[in-house]
Amino acid sequence: MAAPRLQGVLSPVVTPFGADGAPSPERLLKHCRWLLSQDVGLAVFGTNSEGNSLSLAEKRQLLDHLAEGGVPAQRLMPGTGTCAIPETVELSRHAVQLGCAGVLVLPPFYYKGMGDEGLFAYFARVIDAVADARLRVYLYHIPPVAQVGISAALIERLLKAYPGVVAGIKDSSGDAANTALLLREFQPAGFDVFAGNETLLLSTLRGGGAGCITATGNVNPAAIARLYRNWQAPDADAQQARLDAVRAAFQAFPIIAAMKWALARATGDACWAQLRPPLVALAPDQAQALAQRLGALGFEMPRAEALAAA
Repeated sequence: MAAPRLQGVLSPVVTPFGADGAPSPERLLKHCRWLLSQDVGLAVFGTNSEGNSLSLAEKRQLLDHLAEGGVPAQRLMPGTGTCAIPETVELSRHAVQLGCAGVLVLPPFYYKGMGDEGLFAYFARVIDAVADARLRVYLYHIPPVAQVGISAALIERLLKAYPGVVAGIKDSSGDAANTALLLREFQPAGFDVFAGNETLLLSTLRGGGAGCITATGNVNPAAIARLYRNWQAPDADAQQARLDAVRAAFQAFPIIAAMKWALARATGDACWAQLRPPLVALAPDQAQALAQRLGALGFEMPRAEALAAA
């Protein structure tokens, strides 16, 4: 049987690296457990996980380590989309076999200017090759980065061809009108729409959406999850404004580096600040500026001691 459908707040979990530059499975496991304790699900190998800087073998090994460490597969939505169909199929199949609730699939982003025919063929080939009724595909629409978008017409065609398998979308277009269109056209039929970050969480929930998948869930999980649970509360707009301010502080800098700096500061573990090239850590002046902005907001990471290295 398929895992229960994902709802709520998920985060593209940042990938920690050890001193040797290899992924650190134990740090990742601790971080995933901490996120789950804050009621945030796990979209490992997403954009802000440096997912496209990880090899297929590394992703498989990390997924296996999370499963062996007791991370519930029904809270996992690993990013499996690559430009190579065989790799996308292998990682998607492995995720399904582990019981993951879904897979988040980028379009083949290297090839620009592709029309819906080519994109449909890509997704169809992946779904047909995985050939497992438990597969749940969440489309990843992020045209600012991929420069390859997922149109409403393509979604409609995929839903007709693969009902129940094509389960939802992460809309990282940054376009509130596009999110509203997806909510209006597809959410009522059970196609779950996730906002691409928490700045659109309240409007997405008011439109009937499923939640959000957001980078800053890595560092501000409890507050984002609180708004998801309490979006009908009288102070919901004030909660949203507070989330927006924290997001803006991190987004004023290269966001992956900023989040990893915050994790390193909170845990006292310098390895958390490492990124895999071509990404680089915050410069000292950037770190100081971020610290000042977060201090002015009174920002803290709850129970971050759980992330400290043993």
